[in-house]
Amino acid sequence: QVQLVESGGGLVQAGGSLRLSCVHSGRTFSWYALGWFRQAPGKEREFVAAISASGRNTNYGDSVKGRFRISRDNSKNTEYLQMNNLKPDDTAVYYCAARNFASVTSYDYEYAYWGQGTQVTVSS
Repeated sequence: QVQLVESGGGLVQAGGSLRLSCVHSGRTFSWYALGWFRQAPGKEREFVAAISASGRNTNYGDSVKGRFRISRDNSKNTEYLQMNNLKPDDTAVYYCAARNFASVTSYDYEYAYWGQGTQVTVSS
């Protein structure tokens, strides 16, 4: 049974930083691409970042480019999202996700497994 467990959300002031973590279990972590998405109240789910199985390829949503960084540690079965220079518009529930394939994608329907979500709130 594949499980994804997130942590690291919280309340931060604008301009601050947070690092989200997502621990995966239940299958061979290093074979699959991973991603992060977010959903703010009243809005559709939005692509944030993705990383390939090898870690060599990454992709970012336009709103977070240059501020967020996705990474993975295959020895710890963990993916990370480092978020810098946070803005109030970044306030949302953040979800980690995993594909059944090695390549990156920004489409949420191409992810088979999801975490429970962690709240990130950025105050102005």
